[in-house]
Amino acid sequence: MLSQSAKDGFELLLTQSLKSSLAPSGVEAQISTPPDMSDFPEKQMVVLTVSSYLFRLMVMFYFTPNAATRNHFARLNNIDEAEMSEQSFMDAIAESGNLCCGILNRDLGNFFPHIGMSTPNVIDKNCAAYLQKLNCQHVRHFAVDMDGSPRFHVSLCVSAYADIDFSVSAEELGSDTGELELF
Repeated sequence: MLSQSAKDGFELLLTQSLKSSLAPSGVEAQISTPPDMSDFPEKQMVVLTVSSYLFRLMVMFYFTPNAATRNHFARLNNIDEAEMSEQSFMDAIAESGNLCCGILNRDLGNFFPHIGMSTPNVIDKNCAAYLQKLNCQHVRHFAVDMDGSPRFHVSLCVSAYADIDFSVSAEELGSDTGELELF
């Protein structure tokens, strides 16, 4: 069972991660919570998982592979959109999701031992219709808005394997995006 404090903590950590990973330098991301995903216009999604012995957290980044999205990820990676091949475009989206979940993984490590994350998987958005089959204890959807970029949607799904209760505040997080770890 997830306490309300744990649900709030997962949401806060994800929104902070989204702000750090999806917004280009000098652009602020505004995050809101739409009530459901029925009107998400995106066609595909990148799925990543952060897991421990106590929970599985899935983050889904919805996107449409169009000119506005290509322009956003080109700007995010400081490259010319014309130089982006289809593969480098998909890699940029997956890497942005990877960066977001890496920040989330690091921050969750302050509360839970033995956390790991998956590699990004790009799948059709229609697969999201089966989210209820995962029997998640907590599902929340987010809309991410930034000046000069299309709106992106993100879903958070948390399955708990034990009682989970932790709390985190925005003041504790700060704005540090972490240090490079070498293995």
